[in-house]
Amino acid sequence: MKILVIEDEQKTAAFIQKGLSEQGYVVDVAVDGAAGLEMALGQFYDLLIIDVMMPKIDGWTLMERLRASSCHTLALFLTARDSLSDRVRGLEAGADAYLVKPFAFTELLAHVRSLLRRSSQRVSDSIRVGDLELDLSRHQATRAGKRLDLTPKEFALLSLLARRSGDVISRTLIADQVWNINFDSETNVVDVHIARLRAKVDGPYGNRLIHTVRGLGYVLRDEL
Repeated sequence: MKILVIEDEQKTAAFIQKGLSEQGYVVDVAVDGAAGLEMALGQFYDLLIIDVMMPKIDGWTLMERLRASSCHTLALFLTARDSLSDRVRGLEAGADAYLVKPFAFTELLAHVRSLLRRSSQRVSDSIRVGDLELDLSRHQATRAGKRLDLTPKEFALLSLLARRSGDVISRTLIADQVWNINFDSETNVVDVHIARLRAKVDGPYGNRLIHTVRGLGYVLRDEL
C-alpha cells in the first residue's frame, strides 16, 4: 500500500512517515499543497493524508481540485481546527475522514487501516480486459480460459496495467509501483519485463492487449 502525506510541518510529516513505514507502508511526503497536488495527480496512491492549513494551496482547495480532476483516492484530513463548520467543509470538499491535531499515532493508524479496508472493498477481486482475466486474491491470470504462468513481478506489473486499463502508464510510475525504485533512463528493467510479459500475454494470441505509446509508456486495452 502506498500513502502520500501532504504536510508542511516537517516534524509532523517525519513522525507520520516513520510510523507508517514501520508498519510496512510505502510513504511519500509533499511539503506544501502545490507539490502535493502534482504528486497526487501524477502517481498512484492508495491513501492521501492531507494537512488543512498549508502554504501555496490549502487542504480544502487541494481536495476540491483533486476531485475536480477525477482523482478519487481516499483522503484523511489532519487539522488543528476542530469546529463543526471546518469538519463539514472538509467532508464537502471530498475528504473521507477527519483527524484533529494533536493525535496519537495509534489513532492515526486506526484511521489509515479503516480507510484502506474500505478501499480494498471497492476493488473487485477480478479484473477483465477482453479475454484476459486477473484473479487478484489468488494472484492468477488467464487468457481465453488458459492460465498464464507469471512470476510475482510479472503479475504485479500486469495488475498495475489492468487496474488502470485504458490509461497510459509511464515507465517512471511502473518502476515506482512495481519495484519501488526511481526510474533511470539508462535502465531497461521496465522494458525487459514488459517484453517478457507481452510474450506470455499476447504472444500466443492474435489480438494484442499490451500497447506501447511512444515517448509516454504502456497501456493495457482491448482494441477489438
